[in-house]
Amino acid sequence: MDARTNPEAPPSPEHVTIRREDYRPPDWWVREVALEFELDPAATRVRSRLTVERNGDHDRPLRLAGEELRPLAVSVGGRAVEWAMDGETLVVAVAGDAAEVGTEVDIAPVSNSALMGLYESGGILCTQCEAEGFRRITFHPDRPDVLSVYRVRMTADKARYPVLLANGNPVAAGELEDGRHWAEWHDPFPKPSYLFALVAGNLAVLRDSFTTMSGREVELGIWVREDDLPKTRHAMASLKQAMAWDEKAYGREYDLDRFNIVAVDDFNFGAMENKGLNIFNSRYVLADTDTATDSDFDSVAGVVAHEYFHNWSGNRVTCRDWFQLSLKEGFTVFRDQSFSADIGSAAVKRIEDVRLLRAIQFPEDNGPLAHAVRPDSYLEIANFYTATIYNKGAELIRMMRTLLGDAAFRRGTDLYFERHDGEAATCDDFVAALEDASGVDLSHFKLWYSQAGTPRVSARLECDTLHLAQSVPPTPGQPDKAPMVIPLRTRLIGAAGELGEERLVVLDRAEQSVRFDDVPDGAMLSINRGFSAPVVMHVERAAGELEALATSDDDPFARYEAIQELAYRVLVEGGAPDALVAAFGATLTSNALDAAFKGEALTLPSEALIAERFERADPELIHQRREGLRRAVGTALAGPLAEAQAARAAGDDLSVAAKGVRRLRTVALALFAAGDPARGAALARAQYDAADNMTDRQGALMVLAGLDAPERTAAFDDFYAHYREDPLVVDKWFALQASAPRAGVLDTVAELRTHPDFTLNNPNRLRSLAGGLASNHWQFHASDGRGYRMLADFIVEADAINPQVAARLVPPLGKWRRLEEGRSALMRAELERIVGTPGLSKDVFEQASKSLG
Repeated sequence: MDARTNPEAPPSPEHVTIRREDYRPPDWWVREVALEFELDPAATRVRSRLTVERNGDHDRPLRLAGEELRPLAVSVGGRAVEWAMDGETLVVAVAGDAAEVGTEVDIAPVSNSALMGLYESGGILCTQCEAEGFRRITFHPDRPDVLSVYRVRMTADKARYPVLLANGNPVAAGELEDGRHWAEWHDPFPKPSYLFALVAGNLAVLRDSFTTMSGREVELGIWVREDDLPKTRHAMASLKQAMAWDEKAYGREYDLDRFNIVAVDDFNFGAMENKGLNIFNSRYVLADTDTATDSDFDSVAGVVAHEYFHNWSGNRVTCRDWFQLSLKEGFTVFRDQSFSADIGSAAVKRIEDVRLLRAIQFPEDNGPLAHAVRPDSYLEIANFYTATIYNKGAELIRMMRTLLGDAAFRRGTDLYFERHDGEAATCDDFVAALEDASGVDLSHFKLWYSQAGTPRVSARLECDTLHLAQSVPPTPGQPDKAPMVIPLRTRLIGAAGELGEERLVVLDRAEQSVRFDDVPDGAMLSINRGFSAPVVMHVERAAGELEALATSDDDPFARYEAIQELAYRVLVEGGAPDALVAAFGATLTSNALDAAFKGEALTLPSEALIAERFERADPELIHQRREGLRRAVGTALAGPLAEAQAARAAGDDLSVAAKGVRRLRTVALALFAAGDPARGAALARAQYDAADNMTDRQGALMVLAGLDAPERTAAFDDFYAHYREDPLVVDKWFALQASAPRAGVLDTVAELRTHPDFTLNNPNRLRSLAGGLASNHWQFHASDGRGYRMLADFIVEADAINPQVAARLVPPLGKWRRLEEGRSALMRAELERIVGTPGLSKDVFEQASKSLG
């Protein structure tokens, strides 16, 4: 049997497992890199000069990684030399301990559909090199622990590519007689090859400046197509906010004379932190109130901040190897989450972050693709850009800050940056800096980096004693688990609302008991406040306790959690909805709560999250129960819901309060429409027609998408007609239809698959349709397996174009073990079909084969 049809068979040669334990330092350092590009979309000539230095006493040759490259010339010290190819690796014998090694290659950016290396997006030439894209541009070690100073010269047709950008600072430019021009850029800070960037195109720029805390003026630029320039102001404001925040919160000052951002339409990720030249998916740069929702505005701010913060947590200090990916990503996600909380609603931001963690990372931890925050092995590193690395990694940083306290944590990060500036570091290095700065031993805590899985914690309050127990379920390759260090922010709340002192309980054994002093009468347990640890909590509750906490807990997240647990009682156990309806009503009519929190508190758990509460989920049952609960709430609270829906906030008001009003407005509209679909459709169409902002407009359209009403078709037709020339808004149009909880959506997806505006080549468009389908829990899990077949078809077709994007569509098919028997077999069959596809990339092979294993 072919290895690709049997996940337990030995891997084929192209599917070689890379192991963390096999790491060894590079044989050769590359101290300097000089690159010359003669840019042309069909045939770009790349000349490279590497100043190499032997690392240690050995006689091993220089090995330079390449992908789809063939050397036109190879030289050492300026003289042509013999060379050999070992697969796609260039092997050059170098005498002595140092030399200058030159190579010359031709590449074709216009035909690079994988969007890794140098490629074309809408007439713009741009790069994406993380994790291993630089080897598609030129021969190089292409590993993160090889740091070099780069000098880049670009030559191009001036009419076609009037703007030439690269990392660092511009040093020279000039004109040539044949209509071409050239520019040179120099980055004085050593960096790994994955941070290399180049952009050439016909671009307009929004310019600004920022004065650093030491008085240096930095020139800022956001480069986009001319028509998109008015949509860049929010991104620029967010950048300047992030620069000021990083100075205040972490003492980190920007170091170059220039900071540029470029937006392109075709991008595999959200954005990339290349030193001094960030390249963004246009989705995370372009925003105005007519085309972007409040959520889009928040995402732009968060992503701009994230990539800027990488200048220190990722660039100045980078990761030694890709197993340490969370060193930069987990830390930087924590930093961008903290920034967003500071400039917005901290309570709502925490709820949003935890909802995302539970929706994506918890299932990842509980499935066949479970892996540690610091993994032990991989086939394709691109598959480890996961919620575990990013979001769970951020939770590890948050827990360490909780354990150490804010002041000691800041001392630790200062020490980390001081020690490792200009180096490639490890997760252990980061933890060691925190330990040395605080005097706290974190050796037991570090188990979070190596042990996969989400801990389960049970809690029982008995008089004045809190009894705790923890366990971690088995995960692939890790059947036996050790107890973790779990910091739990805890408070006892009396029946009359008295507040005991909040304390930090650190659970670090399998079972543990803690005594409290001054226990209030009728004490209720508020635990894991602020979601202080990424665990699944099971708390023994007295009758009426959840209902009381849902209206009295002083911690916003804990109050939200109590309301969610009341919903799960109905959705999982099939209980009566009365208690939840009462809690919703009290929340909705409270004068003490802001609209932003109300909008989150009144959002029911998604069907996918409900499914995680079952050993074997029945999607039809889950859908029926959730729709029944929505109808009950909508009917019982029709009056206050209609009142909340009627509230208005000016579309150009991006304050926290205004965003909260708009958020609550759509949540209320959706619940109202569930109780009275006819009146709800009319209200939704009225909201759509009157909207002066995309948040209200898209919210109304989302509600209409799930209703069988004539207003739905008319509104979607109008939306497309108005925005058909705006790719990012057309993405919304595709996604809203694919994700609508309405019978017949699979037929809609099939029709949209043939729509003239649909393409597999653009990652945003593919994700909007295929990702929208996969997120539509009820319709994706159609009992005849049609949803699974459709997603598998998307994956197989996209794999031939862009393996990275295709691989990211696989995880929804890995949940076959958690479904009832009929659907389980149908889903598994589609995974087997994918794995058996001839010529499958290692990206998709790894995801699909592990999902089967």
